[in-house]
Amino acid sequence: MRLIFLGDVVGRSGRDAVARELPMLKERYRPDLVVVNGENAAHGFGITEEIFLGFLAAGADAVTLGNHSFDQREALIFIERYPNLLRPVNWPRGCPGQGAALIDTATGKRVLVMQAMGRVMIEPMLDDPFAAVDRELEACPLGRGCDAVLIDFHAEATSEKMAFGHFCDGRASLVAGTHTHVPTADHQILPGGTAYMSDAGMCGDYDSVIGMEKAEPLQRFLRKLPVERLRPAEGPATVAGVAVETDDRTGLAKMIAPLRIGGRLSPALVEEWDV
Repeated sequence: MRLIFLGDVVGRSGRDAVARELPMLKERYRPDLVVVNGENAAHGFGITEEIFLGFLAAGADAVTLGNHSFDQREALIFIERYPNLLRPVNWPRGCPGQGAALIDTATGKRVLVMQAMGRVMIEPMLDDPFAAVDRELEACPLGRGCDAVLIDFHAEATSEKMAFGHFCDGRASLVAGTHTHVPTADHQILPGGTAYMSDAGMCGDYDSVIGMEKAEPLQRFLRKLPVERLRPAEGPATVAGVAVETDDRTGLAKMIAPLRIGGRLSPALVEEWDV
């Protein structure tokens, strides 16, 4: 199977780039499943129902969120209508929505898609992500309950992300980090067969401070005082993410490669996937 995961979509620039590039990615590579992190899609904070449906229209099969899951208050309501819109699975009991879902592909395969959120240097403080994900993997094991497992681990600390990757090694097809908005160069297949990348990067304008216009973050660092709201940068966006191919016999990864299209970053495409 071919899986594509796109990192945090930031603001209108990121949304427009995904709407433009994702249909071309699907035509070029024929992925079995596409997952997009949309937690920064609405003005940089949260997601609206209209934006979520726009991602589906562009070709996403599921959308993950993160610490900004409910910054747009309407998300508390509409998330209940869409099982493929996932907030962190380790949110305490009673939180609207769900953190894991089985997604059926066009070829009849089933993919367990999940999001968990770390607890190091990130708010809000949620339940233990390791225990929460362990329960989901035990309930729907790779190769028996599903044909592939894709986990978006939304966390600040690379140490926590790496530990989480090793924790899931051999039980997931892909663990992709999100939240820090910068694509890392450590994409690899771990010893147990799980594809891993500490951060898939953001889909947004990289002439920015993690997707936000530069002036306000700069003055906050210099003067320690907020002056105005943070606003997403509106220049040309890079679509950043990761592509994985799995072994049909095991559901584990055979190949992982970064994806970067447009904007300021150097391009990265999966040449061996060209069809």
